[in-house]
Amino acid sequence: MDYNVYLNPLTDRYAGAEMSFNWSPQHKHATWRRLWLALARCEQQLGLAITDEQIAQLAAHLDDIDFEAVAAKEAELRHDVMSHIHVYGDQCPAARPIIHLGATSCFVTDNTELIQMRDSMKILRRKLLKLIQLLADFAEEHRSQPMLGYTHYQPAQLTTVGKRFALYLQDFMIDLERLEEEIDRLPFRSVKGTTGTQASFMELFEGDHARIRELERRVAKEMGFDRVIDLSGQTYTRKLDYFVLTHLSGIAQSAAKMATDIRLLSNLREVEEPFGKKQIGSSAMAYKRNPMRSERICALARYVISLPANAANTEVGQWFERTLDDSANRRLVLPEAFLATDVILSLLINVTDGLQLWPKVIARHIQAELPFMATENLLMAAVKHGGDRQTLHEVIRTHSMAAARRIKEEGADNDLLERLRADPAFAAIRDKFDQLLDPAGFVGRAPEQVEDYLRDKVRPMLAARAADIADGESIRV
Repeated sequence: MDYNVYLNPLTDRYAGAEMSFNWSPQHKHATWRRLWLALARCEQQLGLAITDEQIAQLAAHLDDIDFEAVAAKEAELRHDVMSHIHVYGDQCPAARPIIHLGATSCFVTDNTELIQMRDSMKILRRKLLKLIQLLADFAEEHRSQPMLGYTHYQPAQLTTVGKRFALYLQDFMIDLERLEEEIDRLPFRSVKGTTGTQASFMELFEGDHARIRELERRVAKEMGFDRVIDLSGQTYTRKLDYFVLTHLSGIAQSAAKMATDIRLLSNLREVEEPFGKKQIGSSAMAYKRNPMRSERICALARYVISLPANAANTEVGQWFERTLDDSANRRLVLPEAFLATDVILSLLINVTDGLQLWPKVIARHIQAELPFMATENLLMAAVKHGGDRQTLHEVIRTHSMAAARRIKEEGADNDLLERLRADPAFAAIRDKFDQLLDPAGFVGRAPEQVEDYLRDKVRPMLAARAADIADGESIRV
């Protein structure tokens, strides 16, 4: 490794092997060669004078790319696609005359990027399924565990641990649905020619429109696509990049929401992400257990969420059939969007799989707030036993103000329940206080909501896609 040059942290520090390979020079340029092979093979099938020997030579050298020879040729030609054509032609001398026949550079560059985006979305899909599976198991296990619910980050009514994590789960279920739709509808550019008019192929096929349409279809099918974009300039419309990156932004939003909440829960000491036996939380404060993985998720998510705007600006900046100011930008944006999203999902899988729950801390926090939340239940019960609603309400209000003032001024525990239990106005239900104050009675239908959602939506979806669920992937840092 050369430590005197900039290293991209996504590939050097964080990214998973599969996603990193999908955007690697080896995979990219081997895909170029597969496209040239597919083009030649389909042109031969449709009657062009291309021999079996030429096809065989192209097929024999799909992966053995001499990158040093390509670099030397590009220094001379200043054109990356032509440099690869020359080096490929040197390896396939019989096929040299027909490599790239009728095509323009975007035949290999655009189509390869569509392939890379499609395959990258499939990698993310497998990881999303794994994350959904883990969240479903966690939500089911803790569906009835009461915990404080918050609005405005102020204690509100109780919810359950399972219900809160089912909300995160639902966000990722929505992301999965949108991602699968995008995978299915992403079109191939196929063969369009220099400005999208297919003029070169009209020459090659002597004006036979049917054969050109069939060539488009066959090349796309060879590369695994059922759809071909109807019209293009030299490039496919860059709106496709925008829509794809929007889906990645959605995943990043869901991840950052969940990771942010875990960071807040870590501060409350209710939930913690995994922490290695020798992991260091702070170089100065040895006792700290910082939620570093959740923080990294949020950091990378902020980057991914920013990228659709970049893609939108690339789309609007294309003049007529094409300008080259998209190229350098997209070399950065497309790989990094997928690499960062891949890291986000790997981290969140790791966090979810090792999430630590501290029920006694959760219970202590509930008990600190439950006296205020329970007053309505106590009021209704006392009324049923003959009490006057307005009188009881004033008793509760008076004691609540006194208890709250004591908490704030003296730092004391909340003694509201003791005050009410001792008040003659509540004498009729004094022996029912413990029953009325069971936290499980304050969570509404949260456990049943989780059960219904998992049974009706999540489990059937996971069962139908069981073969596609990713294995766990260890994180690098």
